[in-house]
Amino acid sequence: MKVLVGVSGGIAAYKALELVRLCVKAGYQVQVVMTEGAKQFIQPLSFQALCGHKVRDSLFDLEQEAGMGHIELARWADLIVIAPASADVLARLRAGMANDLLTTLCLATDRPIVFAPAMNRLMWANAATQDNVAALQTRGWQMIEPASGEQACGEVGAGRLAEPETIFNIIRQQADKLSVADINADKAPGLVGQHSIPTDHQAWWSDKTLLITAGPTYEDLDPVRFIGNRSSGKMGFAIAEAAAELGAKVVLISGPVNLPTPPGVTRIDVRSALQMFEAVKQYYAQVNVMIGAAAVADFRLAELASQKIKKQAEQDGLELKLVQNPDIIGWVAAQADKPYVVGFAAETQQVMAYAKAKLQRKGLDMICANQVGEGLGFDTDDNALTLITQNQEWPLAPSSKTQQAKWLLGFIQQTLETTAAN
Repeated sequence: MKVLVGVSGGIAAYKALELVRLCVKAGYQVQVVMTEGAKQFIQPLSFQALCGHKVRDSLFDLEQEAGMGHIELARWADLIVIAPASADVLARLRAGMANDLLTTLCLATDRPIVFAPAMNRLMWANAATQDNVAALQTRGWQMIEPASGEQACGEVGAGRLAEPETIFNIIRQQADKLSVADINADKAPGLVGQHSIPTDHQAWWSDKTLLITAGPTYEDLDPVRFIGNRSSGKMGFAIAEAAAELGAKVVLISGPVNLPTPPGVTRIDVRSALQMFEAVKQYYAQVNVMIGAAAVADFRLAELASQKIKKQAEQDGLELKLVQNPDIIGWVAAQADKPYVVGFAAETQQVMAYAKAKLQRKGLDMICANQVGEGLGFDTDDNALTLITQNQEWPLAPSSKTQQAKWLLGFIQQTLETTAAN
């Protein structure tokens, strides 16, 4: 994902630094274009330090044009974000002017454009500004509503720049909307390798049923305590949501998580590995694909204490006898009437080696190698899977779990279509 951030003049320009930082942290490539007004509020070097690219600020800089001309820069971007968008720059954009680098780029691109206005409350409320915003929206540009509150001038009202996290979430949504056709046409930017994703997602998935497990399992020790893990369930829920949007029938078996049920998804809540196993046995034979994204506990207490286990003064420690939980995904893969089975391998080291061994040991059709830690995997909104079958490996670049889910479903579709054709 290549993001071009345009910064126009206004005290809110300093917030664009945090926006750039968030984009870089998410793995996006970022370049910054500043207007002359913006440079009155913040130095270009600050953005350069964050994004690793020299800031573009002039339409007539021969040195910059030699490196990447303004037309090439307009083509480079997947998305253009203007934050803050001043009243002046909105007026010039609405008029189709090309009198500085930022307005020229916007006129010379066919990429999506998002703009976040920031200005005095009366300037924002002025009919001219509202007409300019409306005109840009009719052209398909997306406006991020300014916030209300105390402004730098001391007045209070609407016109404050939306918070960087809010703008970043819109950028993430735009990244997730990148069409499959666009990804294939550019040899899968963000994906490593020369694979392509089928474009007829909707038609293919509309008659398919998926069974997805998600989240942790909690293994009780007594009425108060349990053994668990840090799985948030976000990856499994993202897959369920993406599959439902494609028209598939989705059954989601979830451990204890604090997530809303995706629209159109049948959800079954469980707590322990044994409960999840019973639910899977009930549904596995009715589906086309099973994706085991849950982080199922490997062990449970051999004998559950009926009362709270008390600390004894004379004891320095506590010994617990644990027994293995059933191998849910392995059991499904071993059934004669099994669906296409996809597992997950969440590892902190030797990720590929452990994932490939798990693929073979459990007899899975596919496994998603999942590095956890360092801002990916558990407790985060981002991930970076490597999809592995018996004869293919497809690493995915870091992105939102929503985007990872869409790429995963595309890869499953491609694999099953190829198998059917052979």
